Amino acid sequence: MLLRLLSLIAIGSSFALAQAPESASEPVKPSVKKLDGTHYQIGDVTFDQQSREIRFPAEVGEPNRTLEFLVVHENGKTYESLLSTKISATHLSLAFNLLRYLPSRELYPLPNGRGGVTDKFPEVAADVKARARINIEVEWTADGQVRRVPANDWIQHSAKTTAMPAGPWVYGGSEFFEGKYIPETTGDIIAILVAPSALINYPGKDNDDGNVWTTFAARIPPAGTRVTVIITPIHNTPPLAKP
Repeated sequence: MLLRLLSLIAIGSSFALAQAPESASEPVKPSVKKLDGTHYQIGDVTFDQQSREIRFPAEVGEPNRTLEFLVVHENGKTYESLLSTKISATHLSLAFNLLRYLPSRELYPLPNGRGGVTDKFPEVAADVKARARINIEVEWTADGQVRRVPANDWIQHSAKTTAMPAGPWVYGGSEFFEGKYIPETTGDIIAILVAPSALINYPGKDNDDGNVWTTFAARIPPAGTRVTVIITPIHNTPPLAKP
């Protein structure tokens, strides 16, 4: 069932036609690999069919920088992101779809019909908002021990000098433009400063100011440290049927 669902999503949404960021010339060709009873892999993205947990590898960037993103592709805006990754945004999007996450458009302003946007936002049903909300954590190994913390703990408010408040992020799903999946071409994956070009956005206060959030240098491991980004659902949705 899971493999059949992947095929339907890939064909129906033209994900297979999306291009990888910058250097890649071949279309992304998603395929699912079964790892064990409930775990699957799409490229470098792994997910648990039962718990709906999603994991992918990333790397810590340079400290002491202003942040607009939590995660970008390594060919993207790494100079304003806490983490960079090699994964395909298409693969991550497929994992969200297969695990029945619902995208919420609530953070994306409505267009004004003249190429700009208004100050109004889409009305989104409460159950959709709930199912779009996710936790994001970071896991890494230090001194022989595996450590795991909320990603918010690594982001600091420049004025308050405190960590980003605990709370969920919002899976928005992003958009297509001229037949291409935008996060695949921009490399924008998880945004702090709201960006329709990213799959996931921060819904909290000061998500519209590009000068507020910085790396929490005292908490993050050294630049280049390999980590795993872990996404888990807040809304309790029944898992997929066994394939």
